[in-house]
Amino acid sequence: MQFEQYQPAQPVDCVVASTSLHHVGDLDTVLDRVATTLVPGGPLVVVEWAWERFDEATARWCFARLPPPDPAAEPGWLHRRREDWLATGQPWDEVCRSWAAQEGLHAGQAITRALDARFDRRLHAYGPYFFSDLLDTTEADEQAAIDAGHIHATGIRYAGALPRRAG
Repeated sequence: MQFEQYQPAQPVDCVVASTSLHHVGDLDTVLDRVATTLVPGGPLVVVEWAWERFDEATARWCFARLPPPDPAAEPGWLHRRREDWLATGQPWDEVCRSWAAQEGLHAGQAITRALDARFDRRLHAYGPYFFSDLLDTTEADEQAAIDAGHIHATGIRYAGALPRRAG
């Protein structure tokens, strides 16, 4: 069920959004719905992705760590991005921007701005995102590559709370 269609019987104590906001059709509508669904002071935890930080160096690092494709399964999203890039012969940044526009993906910066407009920010940090899709690569491995400046951190960790109503 899409969150926009969810009708709770009463306000909820907490909302967790995990890698879903960059895909929603109308980010403002969804976040307004989250805000009206939460109890006053209710926490929101968001794990997201900033596709706009997925530069060529980060793409190459990820693609070098992809597991072999499984012939019995659909290729994963990173496999598809690599194949699209190789097939076009275009610069990575153009291919990535075109893909994001075609998919209607919201940029991480836009997600963060929209969250901050509705919630009191408690945490905002960038960190690893790709490791779970990569072969023999841990979150610590990806963080080490980020810390060394080899790749960009594209994972967003956000925690906020719905402001308490006055009175």
